[in-house]
Amino acid sequence: MKIVIIGGGFAGINLAKELVNQPQIQVTLVDKNNYNFFPPLIYQVATAFLEPSSISYPFRKFFAGKKNLQFRLGELISVSPAEKKITLSNGDLEYDYLVFATGAETSYFGMENVMKNAIPMKTLNDAIVMRNTLLKNLEKAAICKDMRKRRKLLTIVVAGGGPTGVEVSGMFAEMRKSILLKEYPELDTSASNVYLVDGGDALLAPMSKQSQKDTYDALTKLGVVVKLNTKVVDYVDDTVVFENGETIKTKNLIWAAGVSAKIFEGIPKESYGRGRRMATDEFNKVNGLDHIYAIGDTAITAGDKNFPDGHPQVAQVAIQQGLNLAKNFKAMVANKPLKPFAYKDKGSMAIIGKAKAVVDLPSPKWHFKGFFAWIIWLFIHLISLITYRNRLNTFWNWMVAYFAKDQSLRMIIRPDKKTQN
Repeated sequence: MKIVIIGGGFAGINLAKELVNQPQIQVTLVDKNNYNFFPPLIYQVATAFLEPSSISYPFRKFFAGKKNLQFRLGELISVSPAEKKITLSNGDLEYDYLVFATGAETSYFGMENVMKNAIPMKTLNDAIVMRNTLLKNLEKAAICKDMRKRRKLLTIVVAGGGPTGVEVSGMFAEMRKSILLKEYPELDTSASNVYLVDGGDALLAPMSKQSQKDTYDALTKLGVVVKLNTKVVDYVDDTVVFENGETIKTKNLIWAAGVSAKIFEGIPKESYGRGRRMATDEFNKVNGLDHIYAIGDTAITAGDKNFPDGHPQVAQVAIQQGLNLAKNFKAMVANKPLKPFAYKDKGSMAIIGKAKAVVDLPSPKWHFKGFFAWIIWLFIHLISLITYRNRLNTFWNWMVAYFAKDQSLRMIIRPDKKTQN
C-alpha cells in the first residue's frame, strides 16, 4: 500500500509517525518546507523569545532510519484521481491512497490592502518577517525626531482576538514595559500603544465566559487597548480603517483574524464544504472521491454527533484525526473493520503574559487562571513539541526569559537576495 500525505503539520506528521515500521505500508510525506514546525509558538519566534530551531525540525532527520517513511520536498500543483497520481512542482507521484493534511492559510476576507500590507501570523517564515519588521521599526523610531512618525512606528495593532492575537498582544505589552525601557532609552514608550481588535463581542470566543473575562481584565491591566465589535475594513497609507469609521495610524498591523482552507486543481467543487474545507465522511474519506482522504484544518468531517457543524480547526482535532486514520490504514491491511472518527475535547488554553494564562478543561468543567494555568500551558506545549531537542531548547529559553525577564535573540537577520536561487 502506497500512501502519499500532502502536508507535514499536526495531522500529517502524526499520521506518518503512527505508520512507522509497517512493512506493508510505504509512506511518502510531501511538504513545501523541509521541516515540521509548531504553530502555537510562532508568536514567540516573532517576538524574539524563541529561535526558529526551537520549534522546528527537518523531516529528513526525523525520518532517518524509518525504512517505510520517505520525504519529498515539493508543492502540490494538481491531482488526477482517475490516474491516482499527483503533480508536484518538481515531478509526479503515484499513490494507492492520498491524504490531504494541508492545514489552512491566512484569510484576509477579500481585503487587498490588508493582504499586501499587514503582517500575517501563520508560518515560520511569517514569524521571521514579523520579527525583522518590528525590530527595524524600533531602530527607525530610535532616530526619528517627528513624534507623529515615531508613534506610527511604535504603535502595534493586532487583529484577531483568538489565542494567537491574545498571546502576541500580551507579549508586546510586557516587552514595552521592560525590554524597550532598557534597550531603547532614547524612546518615549508613552508614544507606543498596543491595540487588540476583534469583530466579535468577546476575546477567545470558543472558551468559557470566565476565561474571556479573565483574559480581558489581564490584558487591559497590562496596558493593551482591547476594542471588541470592531472590524478592520482596510489598511492603507499606514492607517487601519474600521467598519465604524475609526482609524489608527500604525506601521504594524499584525493579522491573526482568520484562516481558510486551500483549493486544489483536480478536486471537484462538490467535494468542498463550508470554509473551502474538503467534506469527508466519518472515516475522513473525501466525499465523491475514492482513495482520497482529508484530515486536520483542511477537512470538515461529518458523522460526529457532538460536532454536527464540523470540528474546530485546532491542533487536537488534527492530531487525533491523524492517529485515527493511521489505525484505519492498518485495519485495511489486516482486513479489519474501520473506526469512525470521534473527537475527544481535551480542553483549551491561552497564555496572556508572564505567569498569566487561562485554561478550560471539559470534564469536569474546570477553569484555571494565573500562575497555575500558566504552568499547565507550559507543560502541554513542551510535551507537544516533536523532539526532545525542541523541548530542551524551548524549556531553556523560557527559563532564561522568566528569570532574566529578557532574551538575547533580537537580531535582524536578512538573507542576501543576491545569494538566493
